[in-house]
Formats: sequence, C-alpha cells, structure tokens
Amino acid sequence: MKQSNNEDLDWPEEICSTEFQYGQWNVPRSNICLDFHGDPARSELIVFSDGNHHMALLECLEQFKKENPDLSGVFYATTPPGPVVNVLESGGIQLGNLMISAFPHVFISPPEVLEKLVKKGYISGHTLFCKNQGAVLIVKKGNPKGISTINDLARKDVRFFISNPKTEQASFLTYQKTLAGLTSEFLPDSNLIDLKVAQGNIKFGKAIHHREAPQALAEDSVDAAIVFYHLALRYTRIFPETFDMIPLGGSIEEPKPYDESTVTDTHMGLVNDGGKWGKQLVAFLNSKSSKKIYKYHGLCPM
Repeated sequence: MKQSNNEDLDWPEEICSTEFQYGQWNVPRSNICLDFHGDPARSELIVFSDGNHHMALLECLEQFKKENPDLSGVFYATTPPGPVVNVLESGGIQLGNLMISAFPHVFISPPEVLEKLVKKGYISGHTLFCKNQGAVLIVKKGNPKGISTINDLARKDVRFFISNPKTEQASFLTYQKTLAGLTSEFLPDSNLIDLKVAQGNIKFGKAIHHREAPQALAEDSVDAAIVFYHLALRYTRIFPETFDMIPLGGSIEEPKPYDESTVTDTHMGLVNDGGKWGKQLVAFLNSKSSKKIYKYHGLCPM
C-alpha cells in the first residue's frame, strides 16, 4: 500500500469476501468508515470485536466463510469496546448521518468487558482467545528524529502519540505502565506522559488509536507513537515505505514485553445462542488454522 499525496493513509479494504456487489464511494477525512465491515442487513453472521487484532480477525473470517460456502454474508465491527457495547445495548449506532442497526452473534473483547456482559445477561460465559506481545514504538520511515530508546521520548523535540485515557482506557493503562516501568530510573521524580504534557509535545488519540496513531505519524503531527507490537507489525507490512518499528524489549522478530502485567488478554463469547453460525465460528477460532493466522499477525493464540 502507498501513502496518498494528501498524507491520508490508503488503508486496504477489510471486508470479508462477499457475494454482494455494490458501488463504492468514500472521501478520506469526510465520508469514510474503516471499522464497520460488510452489510449488517444481509449478513447471517455478525461479530463485534475490539479493534486492535482486526487484521487477524479478517483473515480468520475469510477462511471461515471459505470453509462454509452456505454462509451468506459476514458483518463485523472492530472498534474499541465502548462503541460496540453501546451497539449491543441500544441496537444500533450513528456514524455521521448514517444509522446502522445490528445485533451480534459473537462478541470478542477484554475479559472485564465480557464479564459485564455476563452480568447483564447478554452472554453466559467467555473463554480466553489470545494474548498480545506487549508494546513497541512506531516512527516514520528512516526514523528522522533518531529515536533509539525509550529515553529519547523525553526530548523536547520529540512529539509523542498515545491512546486516549478515557475512550480507550485498556490500551492507555497498558501503555502507561510500560512507559513508567521503562523510565523509572531515568525519570524517578516524574513520569513520561506528564513530562510530555508539560512540554506541549503529546497528542492523545480521540477514540480509535489503531487508526489514529499511524495517521498522526503519516501527517507529521507526531514523531513517535506507542502501540501494541501486532499493530506495529501490521503497519510496517501494509505501509512498508511509511513506518519503522522500534522494540521496547527483545527484537522486531522476537518482541519481549516489559513484564507480564503489560500483556493483555482477549476473550470471546456467544451472544445469546449465537444464531446459526456463532458456535461454529467460536470453534473455528479455537482451531489450529485460526491459531496459525493469529501467530502470523504477531499475537499469541491460546
């Protein structure tokens, strides 16, 4: 994939293979939707998921549909947990002037999110699905600011991106703990995030950091961003001429998380009875085929 002339990232299409054929119309930064995929009105399988493993989920859904040719349409959402929980509870979502009604058959998210859904009666239980491999830094290709260690982020000339502490609390707290642990000796009386705020050199995401972090780098509004390893792996694969990755432990090929407490879990569960295809999808996501896909995309399947 190549970056467009106006610095808007040209994201690849992420619709699960479909027999439905439609005309296309989108304008970056005006009318475009990246994290709702497919046609909810004509799909027999609907999946709501947290967004940071969207690249692996897409490939699994593609394979699942290939193995089940009778399945008519897959619609899946890959936002932070908050929006898709709201869709589940309200029955729909408004995207600009477009309103979508959808009810999921499978819900994938951090365990604390699914536990709340259990208490509300939407799902009866959930199981561990995969883990991530901690956080890394991404920078523009060629690393123009020469950022080589976590300590370089404290420099006054380095502008830094991190997810929003309110709208994406799970990722923010993980990133915050990673940064605090790695800079505890370097900044014993402060913390990196407060330092960057004081410098006026920090940019918090608004709501979907797995899209916002690379876009902020591409448009040159920041010099570095902290993201999960598997996200950085995705960016460097689809935009190889735009981004580089800087490990925060281990190597690019073999990342090493700061500690186990900065590795987060992803769980999955059936909503109600899962409809016609939900149970089969959950079984597929536990298969060797699915685990191979998730491992390729930098995650640790269980």
